[in-house]
Amino acid sequence: MKKLILTVIFICTSVAFLYAQKFAFVDTEYILESIPEYDAAQDKLDDISIEWQKEIEEKFAEIDKLYKDYQAEAVLLPEDMKKQRQDEIIQKEKEAKELQKKRFGKDGDLFKKRQELVKPIQDKVYTAIEEIATTGNYAVIFDTSGSLNMLYANAKYDKSDEVLDKLGYSPGANKKEDNKEDN
Repeated sequence: MKKLILTVIFICTSVAFLYAQKFAFVDTEYILESIPEYDAAQDKLDDISIEWQKEIEEKFAEIDKLYKDYQAEAVLLPEDMKKQRQDEIIQKEKEAKELQKKRFGKDGDLFKKRQELVKPIQDKVYTAIEEIATTGNYAVIFDTSGSLNMLYANAKYDKSDEVLDKLGYSPGANKKEDNKEDN
């Protein structure tokens, strides 16, 4: 009877191990930094952002000049001219703020450009992760680059290089280039 109970417990334990959930993790930040197209997209976004920021700064500089000119001439101007110049300054300031919101605001031009340039790359990464999870029978794959806190992560479950390989990129290629540039 004891042998039968021990055998049943052993079989149940073995079956439980066979059906145990598999977990893995990836570092999407590392993956994206290893993809040259992502770096190119980020560089293009940075260039566009700098260009738009200069455009906005020029508008505010123009407004500042108008205001200083107004202050210098305000004593000599009749009331109707003062009002006209104040309205002009207020209108220009409103236009500059609207442009700033249009370029950098929520759902602004920069957000749309980021969606256009970066989202297709992120979608490819997600599809590769999904394929790896499906073929490897992983229940969950965590992303360690975000706010996920893990007290312990065994490196043998890191699938980041496998995702890069699936996408056709050599793991760590850009990291090595970055180190050469630093030297």
